[in-house]
Amino acid sequence: METNVPHYDPNAVPVVDINGIKELLPHRPPFLMVDRITEIGEDYVVGIKTVGVNEGFFIGHFPEEPVMPGVLIIEAMAQVGGILVLKGVDEPKKYSTYFARIDNVKFKRKVVPGDVLVFKLTITQPLRRSIVCMNGKAYVGDALVCEGDMVAQVIKNKD
Repeated sequence: METNVPHYDPNAVPVVDINGIKELLPHRPPFLMVDRITEIGEDYVVGIKTVGVNEGFFIGHFPEEPVMPGVLIIEAMAQVGGILVLKGVDEPKKYSTYFARIDNVKFKRKVVPGDVLVFKLTITQPLRRSIVCMNGKAYVGDALVCEGDMVAQVIKNKD
């Protein structure tokens, strides 16, 4: 049984709602994969993605038994981590985060329509020379469904 599973209270007011997320991330539907941020600390963040049956990827993955693609779970995890990183820079709208490396990814169980993914990203090496390292975990309820280590580069956008 996994310990330190973040608690998700759907009645709690988010720390960052969808409008705040859109202020920090350049992603837009259908590729915006974070619905809300419920906790944010100096070196960690907790974010939520509600998986709906009408998500476009379920049309082809797999129509008879819909499963959220693992790469999209990783992308959602990275977006949650990007929010943590961008909240820590001056003028976050002027920056974007990009994958530099993904390591040690493990998928533990399927994510299906109706699941609520709870992501916890923890910085393992702080932003230095535009590079940041994080460990991410994704849960559905108390079950760990995915985990991995990510390295991202924070790059200033061209004007």
